[in-house]
Amino acid sequence: MKPFLQTLFFLLLSLHLIAQEHIFLETESFTEKGGWVIDQQSFVVLGSSYLMAHGMGRPVKDASTTVQFPKKGKYRVWVRTKDWAPFPKGPGKFQVVLNGKPLTQVFGESGSDVWKWYAGGEIDIQNEEVSVALHDLTGFNGRCDAILFTNASGFTPPESLEAMNAFRKKLLKLTDKPAEAGKFDLVVVGGGIAGTCAAISASRMGLKVALIQDRPVLGGNNSSEIRVHLMGDVDKNHYPKLGRIVREMDNGDPGNGNPDAKEYGDARKTAIVKAERNISLFLNTHVYQVEKEGDKIVAVIGRDIATNKETRFTGTFFSDCTGDGTIGHLAGAEYRMGRESKAETGESLASEKADDFTLGTSNLWASLPRDNESSFPETPWAIQFSDEYHIDDAKADWQWETGFGNFNTITQAEQIRDHNLRAIYGNWSYLKKNKAAKYAKHELAWVAYIGGKRESRRLIGDHILNQMDIQEGKQYPDGTVTATWTIDLHFPDERNKKYFEGQEFFAGTKHIKVAPYTIPYRCLYSKNISNLFMAGRNISTTHVAFGSTRVMRTCGMMGEVVGFAAYLTKKFNTTPRGVYQQYLPELMAIIKDEVPPVKP
Repeated sequence: MKPFLQTLFFLLLSLHLIAQEHIFLETESFTEKGGWVIDQQSFVVLGSSYLMAHGMGRPVKDASTTVQFPKKGKYRVWVRTKDWAPFPKGPGKFQVVLNGKPLTQVFGESGSDVWKWYAGGEIDIQNEEVSVALHDLTGFNGRCDAILFTNASGFTPPESLEAMNAFRKKLLKLTDKPAEAGKFDLVVVGGGIAGTCAAISASRMGLKVALIQDRPVLGGNNSSEIRVHLMGDVDKNHYPKLGRIVREMDNGDPGNGNPDAKEYGDARKTAIVKAERNISLFLNTHVYQVEKEGDKIVAVIGRDIATNKETRFTGTFFSDCTGDGTIGHLAGAEYRMGRESKAETGESLASEKADDFTLGTSNLWASLPRDNESSFPETPWAIQFSDEYHIDDAKADWQWETGFGNFNTITQAEQIRDHNLRAIYGNWSYLKKNKAAKYAKHELAWVAYIGGKRESRRLIGDHILNQMDIQEGKQYPDGTVTATWTIDLHFPDERNKKYFEGQEFFAGTKHIKVAPYTIPYRCLYSKNISNLFMAGRNISTTHVAFGSTRVMRTCGMMGEVVGFAAYLTKKFNTTPRGVYQQYLPELMAIIKDEVPPVKP
Protein backbone atom coordinates (compact mmCIF):
# COMPACT_ATOMS: atom_id res chain seq x y z
CA MET A 1 0.00 0.00 0.00
CA LYS A 2 2.83 2.40 0.86
CA PRO A 3 4.39 2.45 -2.68
CA PHE A 4 0.93 3.22 -4.11
CA LEU A 5 0.44 6.15 -1.72
CA GLN A 6 3.89 7.50 -2.53
CA THR A 7 3.16 7.28 -6.27
CA LEU A 8 -0.17 9.04 -5.76
CA PHE A 9 1.55 11.79 -3.74
CA PHE A 10 4.13 12.43 -6.47
CA LEU A 11 1.40 12.45 -9.14
CA LEU A 12 -0.72 14.96 -7.26
CA LEU A 13 2.36 17.07 -6.55
CA SER A 14 3.27 17.06 -10.26
CA LEU A 15 -0.25 18.10 -11.29
CA HIS A 16 -0.24 20.88 -8.72
CA LEU A 17 3.13 22.21 -9.89
CA ILE A 18 1.99 22.22 -13.52
CA ALA A 19 -1.06 24.26 -12.61
CA GLN A 20 0.85 26.91 -10.65
CA GLU A 21 3.96 29.02 -11.07
CA HIS A 22 6.68 28.24 -8.52
CA ILE A 23 10.14 29.85 -8.72
CA PHE A 24 12.43 27.92 -6.40
CA LEU A 25 15.91 29.15 -5.45
CA GLU A 26 18.49 27.05 -3.66
CA THR A 27 20.67 29.66 -1.98
CA GLU A 28 23.86 27.60 -2.35
CA SER A 29 23.37 27.97 -6.13
CA PHE A 30 23.46 31.80 -6.00
CA THR A 31 25.79 33.16 -8.69
CA GLU A 32 27.69 35.34 -6.20
CA LYS A 33 28.20 33.95 -2.70
CA GLY A 34 29.63 37.21 -1.33
CA GLY A 35 30.78 36.53 2.22
CA TRP A 36 28.30 33.69 2.74
CA VAL A 37 29.62 30.11 2.90
CA ILE A 38 28.16 26.76 1.84
CA ASP A 39 27.40 24.29 4.62
CA GLN A 40 26.54 20.70 3.64
CA GLN A 41 27.01 19.11 7.08
CA SER A 42 23.27 18.61 7.61
CA PHE A 43 22.45 17.17 4.19
CA VAL A 44 21.27 13.96 5.86
CA VAL A 45 18.66 15.99 7.77
CA LEU A 46 17.74 18.70 5.24
CA GLY A 47 18.33 16.92 1.93
CA SER A 48 20.29 19.98 0.86
CA SER A 49 23.15 22.37 1.54
CA TYR A 50 22.55 25.97 2.58
CA LEU A 51 24.25 29.37 2.76
CA MET A 52 25.48 30.81 6.06
CA ALA A 53 26.77 34.27 6.99
CA HIS A 54 29.92 33.30 8.92
CA GLY A 55 31.37 36.70 9.77
CA MET A 56 32.55 36.15 13.36
CA GLY A 57 30.46 39.11 14.51
CA ARG A 58 31.00 41.31 11.45
CA PRO A 59 28.27 41.40 8.76
CA VAL A 60 29.38 39.71 5.55
CA LYS A 61 29.02 40.81 1.94
CA ASP A 62 25.68 40.04 0.27
CA ALA A 63 25.11 36.82 -1.65
CA SER A 64 23.21 37.50 -4.87
CA THR A 65 21.77 36.03 -8.03
CA THR A 66 19.36 36.87 -10.85
CA VAL A 67 15.99 35.17 -11.32
CA GLN A 68 13.84 34.98 -14.43
CA PHE A 69 10.12 35.04 -13.59
CA PRO A 70 7.78 33.35 -16.11
CA LYS A 71 5.37 36.30 -16.08
CA LYS A 72 4.56 39.53 -14.29
CA GLY A 73 2.17 39.72 -11.39
CA LYS A 74 1.82 39.17 -7.67
CA TYR A 75 3.80 36.43 -5.90
CA ARG A 76 4.02 35.27 -2.32
CA VAL A 77 7.53 34.91 -0.90
CA TRP A 78 8.60 32.03 1.36
CA VAL A 79 12.03 31.74 3.01
CA ARG A 80 13.34 28.48 4.52
CA THR A 81 15.49 29.25 7.55
CA LYS A 82 15.78 28.86 11.32
CA ASP A 83 16.83 30.75 14.44
CA TRP A 84 19.99 28.85 15.37
CA ALA A 85 20.39 30.32 18.88
CA PRO A 86 16.94 31.15 20.26
CA PHE A 87 17.81 32.26 23.81
CA PRO A 88 15.13 33.63 23.49
CA LYS A 89 16.07 35.06 20.08
CA GLY A 90 19.32 34.44 18.27
CA PRO A 91 21.63 36.74 16.33
CA GLY A 92 21.45 35.21 12.84
CA LYS A 93 19.37 38.01 11.35
CA PHE A 94 19.24 38.67 7.62
CA GLN A 95 17.04 40.21 4.96
CA VAL A 96 15.98 39.13 1.48
CA VAL A 97 16.53 41.98 -0.98
CA LEU A 98 14.71 42.16 -4.33
CA ASN A 99 15.99 44.63 -6.93
CA GLY A 100 17.78 46.52 -4.16
CA LYS A 101 14.73 46.76 -1.89
CA PRO A 102 14.62 44.60 1.27
CA LEU A 103 11.48 42.73 2.24
CA THR A 104 9.87 44.06 5.42
CA GLN A 105 10.30 40.72 7.24
CA VAL A 106 13.63 40.13 9.02
CA PHE A 107 14.54 36.45 9.09
CA GLY A 108 16.55 34.35 11.55
CA GLU A 109 15.12 35.78 14.79
CA SER A 110 11.93 33.75 15.11
CA GLY A 111 12.74 32.11 18.43
CA SER A 112 12.37 28.66 16.80
CA ASP A 113 15.39 26.44 16.20
CA VAL A 114 13.55 24.27 13.64
CA TRP A 115 14.16 24.56 9.91
CA LYS A 116 10.89 25.66 8.28
CA TRP A 117 9.31 28.02 5.79
CA TYR A 118 8.59 31.59 6.86
CA ALA A 119 6.23 33.89 4.99
CA GLY A 120 7.94 36.94 3.50
CA GLY A 121 4.87 38.77 2.28
CA GLU A 122 3.61 39.55 -1.21
CA ILE A 123 5.54 41.23 -4.03
CA ASP A 124 4.48 42.68 -7.35
CA ILE A 125 6.76 41.63 -10.21
CA GLN A 126 6.79 44.21 -13.03
CA ASN A 127 9.97 43.03 -14.77
CA GLU A 128 10.55 39.33 -15.36
CA GLU A 129 14.26 39.57 -14.48
CA VAL A 130 14.76 40.17 -10.77
CA SER A 131 17.92 40.44 -8.68
CA VAL A 132 17.76 38.56 -5.37
CA ALA A 133 20.21 39.04 -2.51
CA LEU A 134 20.75 37.80 1.03
CA HIS A 135 21.75 40.72 3.25
CA ASP A 136 23.41 39.76 6.53
CA LEU A 137 22.71 42.02 9.51
CA THR A 138 25.01 40.64 12.23
CA GLY A 139 27.83 38.39 10.99
CA PHE A 140 26.65 35.76 13.46
CA ASN A 141 25.82 32.78 11.25
CA GLY A 142 22.41 33.60 9.84
CA ARG A 143 21.44 30.87 7.39
CA CYS A 144 19.08 30.31 4.50
CA ASP A 145 18.27 27.05 2.72
CA ALA A 146 15.92 28.19 -0.04
CA ILE A 147 13.57 30.92 -1.29
CA LEU A 148 10.26 30.24 -3.01
CA PHE A 149 8.15 32.65 -5.06
CA THR A 150 4.64 31.42 -5.88
CA ASN A 151 1.47 32.80 -7.38
CA ALA A 152 -0.56 29.86 -6.06
CA SER A 153 -3.25 31.28 -3.85
CA GLY A 154 -3.14 29.81 -0.36
CA PHE A 155 -0.19 27.55 -1.18
CA THR A 156 2.14 26.59 1.71
CA PRO A 157 5.39 24.77 0.84
CA PRO A 158 5.89 21.34 2.46
CA GLU A 159 7.72 20.91 5.75
CA SER A 160 8.31 17.17 6.25
CA LEU A 161 11.63 15.80 4.99
CA GLU A 162 10.00 13.33 2.59
CA ALA A 163 7.63 15.89 1.10
CA MET A 164 10.30 18.58 1.00
CA ASN A 165 12.76 16.28 -0.78
CA ALA A 166 10.13 15.46 -3.41
CA PHE A 167 9.25 19.15 -3.80
CA ARG A 168 12.92 20.12 -4.07
CA LYS A 169 13.80 17.41 -6.57
CA LYS A 170 10.80 18.25 -8.74
CA LEU A 171 11.48 21.98 -8.91
CA LEU A 172 15.22 21.47 -9.42
CA LYS A 173 14.44 18.84 -12.07
CA LEU A 174 16.61 16.31 -10.25
CA THR A 175 14.33 13.42 -11.16
CA ASP A 176 16.08 13.16 -14.54
CA LYS A 177 18.85 10.61 -14.91
CA PRO A 178 22.08 11.85 -13.26
CA ALA A 179 25.12 12.52 -15.42
CA GLU A 180 27.41 9.50 -15.72
CA ALA A 181 30.95 9.99 -14.40
CA GLY A 182 32.13 6.71 -15.96
CA LYS A 183 33.11 3.26 -14.77
CA PHE A 184 35.93 2.98 -12.24
CA ASP A 185 37.94 0.15 -10.74
CA LEU A 186 37.75 1.84 -7.34
CA VAL A 187 35.39 4.59 -6.17
CA VAL A 188 36.74 6.30 -3.04
CA VAL A 189 34.17 8.37 -1.16
CA GLY A 190 35.73 10.80 1.28
CA GLY A 191 38.73 13.01 0.57
CA GLY A 192 40.32 13.19 4.00
CA ILE A 193 43.81 11.83 4.58
CA ALA A 194 42.59 8.21 4.51
CA GLY A 195 40.59 8.55 1.30
CA THR A 196 43.18 10.61 -0.51
CA CYS A 197 45.93 8.11 0.34
CA ALA A 198 43.68 5.22 -0.77
CA ALA A 199 43.04 6.91 -4.11
CA ILE A 200 46.73 7.67 -4.72
CA SER A 201 47.80 4.17 -3.68
CA ALA A 202 45.30 2.50 -6.02
CA SER A 203 46.14 4.89 -8.83
CA ARG A 204 49.84 4.10 -8.59
CA MET A 205 48.99 0.40 -8.76
CA GLY A 206 47.35 1.08 -12.12
CA LEU A 207 43.67 1.25 -11.15
CA LYS A 208 41.20 3.76 -12.56
CA VAL A 209 40.01 5.70 -9.51
CA ALA A 210 37.29 8.23 -8.66
CA LEU A 211 37.98 10.32 -5.56
CA ILE A 212 34.84 12.07 -4.28
CA GLN A 213 34.97 14.77 -1.61
CA ASP A 214 32.04 16.81 -0.28
CA ARG A 215 34.05 19.97 0.36
CA PRO A 216 36.13 22.22 -1.97
CA VAL A 217 39.41 21.06 -0.43
CA LEU A 218 41.06 17.74 0.40
CA GLY A 219 42.44 16.69 3.76
CA GLY A 220 39.33 16.45 5.92
CA ASN A 221 40.25 17.31 9.49
CA ASN A 222 43.73 18.32 8.31
CA SER A 223 42.38 20.84 5.77
CA SER A 224 42.35 24.60 6.23
CA GLU A 225 38.61 24.39 6.94
CA ILE A 226 39.12 22.39 10.17
CA ARG A 227 42.88 22.65 10.96
CA VAL A 228 43.75 19.61 13.05
CA HIS A 229 47.35 18.48 12.93
CA LEU A 230 48.42 15.01 11.78
CA MET A 231 49.27 12.58 14.56
CA GLY A 232 50.55 9.00 14.74
CA ASP A 233 53.98 7.84 13.59
CA VAL A 234 54.97 6.53 10.18
CA ASP A 235 58.58 5.81 11.13
CA LYS A 236 57.95 2.85 13.44
CA ASN A 237 56.46 0.54 10.83
CA HIS A 238 57.12 -3.14 10.59
CA TYR A 239 56.69 -2.40 6.88
CA PRO A 240 58.44 0.88 6.04
CA LYS A 241 56.74 1.11 2.65
CA LEU A 242 53.54 2.09 4.42
CA GLY A 243 53.50 5.81 5.11
CA ARG A 244 55.27 7.00 1.98
CA ILE A 245 52.12 8.59 0.58
CA VAL A 246 51.25 9.98 4.01
CA ARG A 247 54.63 11.73 4.03
CA GLU A 248 53.82 13.31 0.67
CA MET A 249 50.55 14.65 2.07
CA ASP A 250 52.13 15.84 5.32
CA ASN A 251 52.63 19.60 5.50
CA GLY A 252 54.56 19.45 8.74
CA ASP A 253 52.95 20.10 12.11
CA PRO A 254 51.36 23.56 12.27
CA GLY A 255 49.47 22.55 15.40
CA ASN A 256 45.73 22.80 15.93
CA GLY A 257 43.77 25.87 14.90
CA ASN A 258 46.66 27.80 13.35
CA PRO A 259 45.22 31.07 11.95
CA ASP A 260 47.38 30.78 8.82
CA ALA A 261 45.37 28.61 6.40
CA LYS A 262 48.40 27.97 4.16
CA GLU A 263 50.07 25.97 6.92
CA TYR A 264 47.67 23.09 6.24
CA GLY A 265 48.73 22.57 2.63
CA ASP A 266 45.40 22.45 0.78
CA ALA A 267 47.04 23.38 -2.51
CA ARG A 268 49.76 20.74 -2.11
CA LYS A 269 47.25 17.97 -1.45
CA THR A 270 45.17 18.92 -4.49
CA ALA A 271 48.24 19.22 -6.72
CA ILE A 272 49.46 15.74 -5.71
CA VAL A 273 46.09 14.20 -6.58
CA LYS A 274 45.71 16.09 -9.85
CA ALA A 275 49.16 14.88 -10.91
CA GLU A 276 47.86 11.30 -10.79
CA ARG A 277 46.55 10.58 -14.28
CA ASN A 278 44.53 7.57 -13.07
CA ILE A 279 42.50 9.65 -10.58
CA SER A 280 39.36 11.58 -11.49
CA LEU A 281 38.79 14.12 -8.70
CA PHE A 282 35.27 15.27 -7.82
CA LEU A 283 35.21 18.02 -5.19
CA ASN A 284 32.07 19.60 -3.70
CA THR A 285 30.15 16.35 -4.26
CA HIS A 286 28.05 14.87 -1.46
CA VAL A 287 27.21 11.19 -1.98
CA TYR A 288 23.75 10.44 -0.62
CA GLN A 289 22.51 7.41 -2.54
CA VAL A 290 23.79 3.88 -3.17
CA GLU A 291 22.70 1.37 -5.81
CA LYS A 292 23.12 -2.33 -5.01
CA GLU A 293 22.82 -5.73 -6.63
CA GLY A 294 22.71 -8.45 -4.01
CA ASP A 295 25.51 -7.84 -1.52
CA LYS A 296 27.44 -5.58 -3.88
CA ILE A 297 27.41 -1.84 -4.45
CA VAL A 298 27.20 -1.07 -8.16
CA ALA A 299 27.02 2.72 -8.09
CA VAL A 300 26.76 5.79 -5.89
CA ILE A 301 25.05 9.09 -6.67
CA GLY A 302 26.41 12.43 -5.51
CA ARG A 303 25.03 15.95 -5.64
CA ASP A 304 27.16 19.06 -6.15
CA ILE A 305 26.82 21.10 -2.96
CA ALA A 306 26.69 24.36 -4.94
CA THR A 307 25.01 23.66 -8.28
CA ASN A 308 22.87 20.67 -7.15
CA LYS A 309 23.79 18.79 -10.32
CA GLU A 310 23.81 15.04 -9.74
CA THR A 311 26.43 12.53 -10.91
CA ARG A 312 26.41 8.74 -10.88
CA PHE A 313 29.63 6.82 -10.25
CA THR A 314 29.79 3.17 -11.31
CA GLY A 315 32.52 1.02 -9.79
CA THR A 316 33.81 -2.49 -9.34
CA PHE A 317 34.96 -1.75 -5.79
CA PHE A 318 34.21 1.05 -3.35
CA SER A 319 36.03 2.44 -0.32
CA ASP A 320 34.13 4.20 2.45
CA CYS A 321 36.48 6.88 3.74
CA THR A 322 33.72 9.26 4.84
CA GLY A 323 34.47 8.96 8.55
CA ASP A 324 30.74 8.59 9.20
CA GLY A 325 30.55 5.24 7.42
CA THR A 326 28.01 6.87 5.11
CA ILE A 327 28.41 4.52 2.15
CA GLY A 328 28.36 1.43 4.34
CA HIS A 329 25.26 2.66 6.14
CA LEU A 330 23.43 3.40 2.87
CA ALA A 331 24.42 -0.03 1.56
CA GLY A 332 23.24 -1.88 4.68
CA ALA A 333 26.67 -2.70 6.07
CA GLU A 334 26.83 -3.89 9.67
CA TYR A 335 28.10 -1.16 12.01
CA ARG A 336 28.31 -0.03 15.62
CA MET A 337 27.96 3.43 17.09
CA GLY A 338 28.71 4.24 20.70
CA ARG A 339 30.37 2.19 23.43
CA GLU A 340 30.25 -1.56 23.92
CA SER A 341 29.98 -3.03 27.42
CA LYS A 342 32.74 -4.81 29.33
CA ALA A 343 30.68 -7.99 29.20
CA GLU A 344 30.53 -7.84 25.41
CA THR A 345 34.18 -7.12 24.63
CA GLY A 346 36.10 -8.19 27.73
CA GLU A 347 37.97 -4.87 27.66
CA SER A 348 38.95 -3.36 30.98
CA LEU A 349 38.51 0.14 29.55
CA ALA A 350 35.03 -0.53 28.13
CA SER A 351 31.91 0.98 29.64
CA GLU A 352 30.01 -0.97 32.26
CA LYS A 353 26.95 -0.75 30.03
CA ALA A 354 26.66 -0.23 26.29
CA ASP A 355 25.46 3.27 25.39
CA ASP A 356 25.43 5.95 22.66
CA PHE A 357 28.41 7.88 24.00
CA THR A 358 30.80 9.04 21.25
CA LEU A 359 33.77 11.34 21.21
CA GLY A 360 32.81 14.86 20.23
CA THR A 361 33.35 17.36 17.44
CA SER A 362 35.64 20.37 17.59
CA ASN A 363 35.30 23.79 15.99
CA LEU A 364 38.68 25.41 16.48
CA TRP A 365 39.31 29.15 16.53
CA ALA A 366 42.14 31.65 16.83
CA SER A 367 42.64 35.33 17.54
CA LEU A 368 45.55 37.53 16.50
CA PRO A 369 47.10 40.67 17.97
CA ARG A 370 46.33 43.89 16.08
CA ASP A 371 47.77 47.40 16.19
CA ASN A 372 44.55 48.96 17.45
CA GLU A 373 41.96 48.12 20.05
CA SER A 374 38.71 46.52 18.91
CA SER A 375 35.39 45.65 20.45
CA PHE A 376 33.14 42.60 20.13
CA PRO A 377 29.32 42.59 20.24
CA GLU A 378 27.36 41.60 23.30
CA THR A 379 26.21 37.98 23.02
CA PRO A 380 23.19 37.41 25.31
CA TRP A 381 22.21 34.40 23.13
CA ALA A 382 25.58 32.69 23.64
CA ILE A 383 26.85 30.59 26.53
CA GLN A 384 27.47 32.92 29.45
CA PHE A 385 30.82 33.05 31.24
CA SER A 386 31.89 34.62 34.51
CA ASP A 387 34.90 35.49 36.61
CA GLU A 388 34.38 32.13 38.26
CA TYR A 389 34.47 30.19 34.99
CA HIS A 390 35.89 31.28 31.64
CA ILE A 391 38.65 30.04 29.34
CA ASP A 392 41.55 32.47 29.24
CA ASP A 393 43.13 31.63 25.87
CA ALA A 394 43.86 33.51 22.65
CA LYS A 395 43.17 30.41 20.54
CA ALA A 396 41.61 26.97 20.77
CA ASP A 397 43.19 23.57 20.92
CA TRP A 398 41.58 20.14 20.64
CA GLN A 399 39.74 20.47 23.96
CA TRP A 400 36.98 22.67 22.48
CA GLU A 401 34.70 19.72 21.84
CA THR A 402 30.97 19.00 21.95
CA GLY A 403 29.24 15.63 21.78
CA PHE A 404 29.85 13.01 24.47
CA GLY A 405 26.51 11.27 23.93
CA ASN A 406 24.53 14.49 24.42
CA PHE A 407 24.24 14.85 20.63
CA ASN A 408 24.21 12.44 17.70
CA THR A 409 27.35 13.32 15.75
CA ILE A 410 25.67 12.54 12.39
CA THR A 411 22.08 13.74 12.61
CA GLN A 412 22.86 16.65 14.95
CA ALA A 413 26.07 17.91 13.33
CA GLU A 414 24.54 21.37 12.93
CA GLN A 415 23.47 21.59 16.57
CA ILE A 416 26.92 20.46 17.70
CA ARG A 417 28.63 23.11 15.60
CA ASP A 418 26.19 25.75 16.81
CA HIS A 419 26.77 24.78 20.45
CA ASN A 420 30.51 25.18 19.85
CA LEU A 421 29.91 28.59 18.27
CA ARG A 422 27.85 29.72 21.25
CA ALA A 423 30.74 28.72 23.52
CA ILE A 424 33.38 30.41 21.34
CA TYR A 425 31.50 33.68 20.88
CA GLY A 426 30.32 33.82 24.49
CA ASN A 427 33.80 33.25 25.88
CA TRP A 428 35.39 35.73 23.47
CA SER A 429 32.80 38.38 24.34
CA TYR A 430 33.60 37.86 28.01
CA LEU A 431 37.37 38.12 27.43
CA LYS A 432 37.06 41.30 25.37
CA LYS A 433 34.91 42.97 28.01
CA ASN A 434 36.47 41.66 31.22
CA LYS A 435 40.08 40.95 30.25
CA ALA A 436 40.65 44.11 28.22
CA ALA A 437 44.21 44.60 29.44
CA LYS A 438 45.13 41.31 27.74
CA TYR A 439 42.73 41.13 24.78
CA ALA A 440 41.79 44.70 23.82
CA LYS A 441 44.14 44.55 20.82
CA HIS A 442 43.23 40.99 19.87
CA GLU A 443 40.68 40.17 17.18
CA LEU A 444 39.04 36.90 16.17
CA ALA A 445 40.95 35.93 13.02
CA TRP A 446 39.39 32.57 12.26
CA VAL A 447 36.60 30.31 13.53
CA ALA A 448 35.88 26.94 11.93
CA TYR A 449 32.31 26.51 10.72
CA ILE A 450 32.94 22.94 9.52
CA GLY A 451 33.13 20.56 12.47
CA GLY A 452 36.18 18.40 13.07
CA LYS A 453 34.42 15.14 13.87
CA ARG A 454 36.07 12.33 15.84
CA GLU A 455 33.62 9.48 16.13
CA SER A 456 30.41 8.19 14.60
CA ARG A 457 29.77 4.83 12.89
CA ARG A 458 32.32 2.02 12.89
CA LEU A 459 31.74 -0.45 10.06
CA ILE A 460 32.12 -4.10 11.04
CA GLY A 461 34.73 -6.20 9.24
CA ASP A 462 35.89 -9.78 9.55
CA HIS A 463 37.95 -8.74 12.58
CA ILE A 464 37.03 -6.18 15.23
CA LEU A 465 40.19 -4.70 16.72
CA ASN A 466 40.00 -4.46 20.51
CA GLN A 467 41.95 -3.25 23.53
CA MET A 468 43.74 -6.57 24.02
CA ASP A 469 44.93 -6.63 20.42
CA ILE A 470 46.47 -3.22 21.00
CA GLN A 471 47.97 -3.57 24.46
CA GLU A 472 49.26 -7.10 23.93
CA GLY A 473 50.69 -6.17 20.56
CA LYS A 474 49.15 -9.18 18.85
CA GLN A 475 50.74 -9.83 15.47
CA TYR A 476 48.15 -11.36 13.18
CA PRO A 477 49.19 -12.85 9.84
CA ASP A 478 47.35 -10.00 8.09
CA GLY A 479 48.76 -7.31 10.37
CA THR A 480 49.47 -4.33 8.10
CA VAL A 481 49.38 -0.74 9.37
CA THR A 482 51.63 -0.16 12.36
CA ALA A 483 49.82 2.12 14.82
CA THR A 484 51.47 4.06 17.63
CA TRP A 485 48.96 6.51 19.10
CA THR A 486 47.79 6.11 22.69
CA ILE A 487 44.32 4.93 23.61
CA ASP A 488 42.95 8.46 23.68
CA LEU A 489 39.29 8.52 24.72
CA HIS A 490 37.92 11.96 25.47
CA PHE A 491 35.37 12.81 28.14
CA PRO A 492 33.90 16.07 29.47
CA ASP A 493 36.37 18.14 31.43
CA GLU A 494 35.33 17.91 35.07
CA ARG A 495 35.26 21.67 35.70
CA ASN A 496 33.38 22.31 32.47
CA LYS A 497 30.90 19.61 33.44
CA LYS A 498 30.39 21.25 36.84
CA TYR A 499 29.25 24.51 35.25
CA PHE A 500 27.57 23.16 32.10
CA GLU A 501 26.37 19.66 32.92
CA GLY A 502 24.70 18.08 29.91
CA GLN A 503 25.97 20.88 27.65
CA GLU A 504 29.72 20.41 27.96
CA PHE A 505 31.95 21.87 25.26
CA PHE A 506 35.42 21.31 26.72
CA ALA A 507 37.13 17.91 26.93
CA GLY A 508 39.65 16.05 29.00
CA THR A 509 41.49 12.82 28.28
CA LYS A 510 43.82 10.24 29.74
CA HIS A 511 46.47 8.93 27.37
CA ILE A 512 47.06 5.19 27.82
CA LYS A 513 50.35 4.31 26.17
CA VAL A 514 50.62 1.41 23.78
CA ALA A 515 53.53 -0.29 22.10
CA PRO A 516 53.52 -0.13 18.31
CA TYR A 517 50.96 -2.69 17.11
CA THR A 518 49.54 -3.73 13.75
CA ILE A 519 46.00 -3.36 12.44
CA PRO A 520 44.75 -6.51 10.66
CA TYR A 521 43.74 -6.12 7.03
CA ARG A 522 40.42 -7.78 7.99
CA CYS A 523 39.46 -4.51 9.75
CA LEU A 524 39.57 -2.69 6.39
CA TYR A 525 36.70 -4.34 4.53
CA SER A 526 33.03 -4.87 5.26
CA LYS A 527 31.76 -8.10 6.76
CA ASN A 528 28.58 -8.21 4.68
CA ILE A 529 29.02 -5.86 1.67
CA SER A 530 31.28 -7.92 -0.54
CA ASN A 531 32.99 -5.14 -2.53
CA LEU A 532 33.34 -2.47 0.15
CA PHE A 533 36.65 -1.40 1.68
CA MET A 534 36.97 1.19 4.44
CA ALA A 535 39.81 3.33 5.72
CA GLY A 536 39.90 6.02 8.39
CA ARG A 537 38.11 6.40 11.68
CA ASN A 538 35.17 4.23 10.52
CA ILE A 539 37.13 0.95 10.34
CA SER A 540 36.23 -2.19 12.30
CA THR A 541 37.20 -1.57 15.93
CA THR A 542 35.63 -1.37 19.33
CA HIS A 543 35.09 2.06 20.81
CA VAL A 544 38.15 1.58 23.03
CA ALA A 545 40.45 0.52 20.21
CA PHE A 546 39.12 3.35 18.05
CA GLY A 547 40.65 5.72 20.61
CA SER A 548 44.06 4.70 19.21
CA THR A 549 43.37 4.04 15.51
CA ARG A 550 41.57 7.32 14.72
CA VAL A 551 44.54 9.65 14.20
CA MET A 552 45.24 10.77 10.65
CA ARG A 553 48.71 9.45 9.81
CA THR A 554 47.51 6.02 10.91
CA CYS A 555 44.32 6.46 8.86
CA GLY A 556 46.39 7.48 5.84
CA MET A 557 48.36 4.24 6.01
CA MET A 558 45.09 2.33 6.08
CA GLY A 559 44.24 4.04 2.82
CA GLU A 560 47.53 2.93 1.31
CA VAL A 561 46.75 -0.71 2.22
CA VAL A 562 43.27 -0.42 0.68
CA GLY A 563 44.86 0.75 -2.57
CA PHE A 564 47.18 -2.26 -2.64
CA ALA A 565 44.35 -4.68 -1.82
CA ALA A 566 42.08 -3.15 -4.47
CA TYR A 567 44.81 -3.81 -7.04
CA LEU A 568 44.81 -7.49 -6.05
CA THR A 569 41.01 -7.74 -6.22
CA LYS A 570 41.19 -6.66 -9.83
CA LYS A 571 44.25 -8.73 -10.71
CA PHE A 572 42.78 -11.97 -9.37
CA ASN A 573 39.09 -11.15 -9.97
CA THR A 574 38.33 -11.63 -6.29
CA THR A 575 36.82 -9.72 -3.37
CA PRO A 576 38.36 -7.86 -0.42
CA ARG A 577 37.73 -10.98 1.68
CA GLY A 578 39.15 -13.13 -1.11
CA VAL A 579 42.43 -11.23 -0.85
CA TYR A 580 42.67 -12.31 2.79
CA GLN A 581 41.59 -15.88 2.19
CA GLN A 582 43.52 -16.63 -0.99
CA TYR A 583 46.05 -13.91 -1.76
CA LEU A 584 47.36 -12.69 1.59
CA PRO A 585 51.00 -13.58 0.68
CA GLU A 586 50.69 -11.35 -2.40
CA LEU A 587 49.32 -8.47 -0.30
CA MET A 588 52.06 -8.81 2.29
CA ALA A 589 54.69 -8.95 -0.45
CA ILE A 590 53.51 -5.58 -1.77
CA ILE A 591 53.51 -4.08 1.72
CA LYS A 592 57.01 -5.45 2.36
CA ASP A 593 58.10 -3.79 -0.90
CA GLU A 594 59.06 -7.12 -2.44
CA VAL A 595 57.02 -6.48 -5.60
CA PRO A 596 58.10 -3.98 -8.28
CA PRO A 597 55.67 -1.05 -8.50
CA VAL A 598 53.09 -1.18 -11.28
CA LYS A 599 53.56 1.43 -13.97
CA PRO A 600 50.41 3.53 -14.49
